[in-house]
Amino acid sequence: MKIGLQIPSFTWPGGDAAIGPTLARVTEAADAAGLDSLWVMDHFFQIRGVGRPEEAMLEGWSALAFMAAHSNTATLGLMVGGVHYRQAGLWAKAATTLDVLSGGRAYLGIGAAWNEEESHGLGFPMPPLGVRFEMLEETLQIVHQMWQGEHGSEAAFDGKHYQAERLLNSPQAISKPHPRIIIGGGGEQKTLRLVAQYADACNIFGGPDVLTHKFEVLRQRCAEVGRSPDEIERTSLQSVDFGRESASQVVDRFRGLAAVGVQHVIFNLADVWDLRHFDTLTRDVVPAVRAIEPTAI
Repeated sequence: MKIGLQIPSFTWPGGDAAIGPTLARVTEAADAAGLDSLWVMDHFFQIRGVGRPEEAMLEGWSALAFMAAHSNTATLGLMVGGVHYRQAGLWAKAATTLDVLSGGRAYLGIGAAWNEEESHGLGFPMPPLGVRFEMLEETLQIVHQMWQGEHGSEAAFDGKHYQAERLLNSPQAISKPHPRIIIGGGGEQKTLRLVAQYADACNIFGGPDVLTHKFEVLRQRCAEVGRSPDEIERTSLQSVDFGRESASQVVDRFRGLAAVGVQHVIFNLADVWDLRHFDTLTRDVVPAVRAIEPTAI
C-alpha cells in the first residue's frame, strides 16, 4: 500500500514569512520519511472545515514546483484542481512543466470544483455544475491529445467550451505514457464515468463502507467502457492527528481501507509543521503501511 501526505493549511508558527522555510522543511522530512506522494489543495481561500477564508493559502502549481525542488522521490500533485480555474491547455502545460522539472514525478489532479466563495471573490467565472463537468471532459480530451507523441497533436480541437488550433506540447512529459491523471470525487453518474474513461487514478473520501460501494460503482463504469479497473489506482483522502490517535491505530485504520481496495492512502496531518511527527511516521507508520497488501476490487 502506498502512503502520501496532503498539506491543506499553511497557518503555521512564524506567520507568513515562515511559510517558505517551513514548507521546505516539511517537504524534505516527508520525502526522507519515505512517503510516496505529496499533495496540496487547489484553493485560493482556506476552505471550511480547515480554517477561516482569510487564513494563508498558496496557489497550488507554484507550491508544487517549490516542493519539487525540496524533494527527490515523492510524486507531486494537486488534490484536486478546479477545472474552471485554468484554460484546458494550461492544465496540460502546467502538469508537463512540473513533470519535467521534477524528473517525472507529477500527477495531474483535477475535478469539477465546488468553492463558489473563492471563485466569486477573485472573479473566476463559475458555470453551473453540469457545465463544469462538460468542461472537465473536454479538458481531459485535450490533455490526452497534448501528451501524444513527441510534441503533442497537430490536430485542432473544436469543442463546446474549448477551441484550439494546435495542441503542441514541447517539452513533452517525462512520465510515460504521460503524468498520471487523478480525478477527485465519488459522483456515480458523471465523476466515476470520467475516471473510467480518462483517468489513471481516483480519489474518494470516506470510510470502508462508502469506499466499498464506490469501488463497486467504479468497477461497473469500467465495464461499460471496456476497461479493466486494475488500470486505475484507487486512492482515498484521510486525516491523522497523533494527539488523538496512536501510530498503531493509524496503521490499523489504513489496513481497514486496504481491505476494501484502497491502494494509496493520502492523509492530512495535524500540526504538520512539527517535525517530530515525521519521526513517528518514519519509524512506526510508513514501513507498516507499505507492508499492507490491498485487496483487489
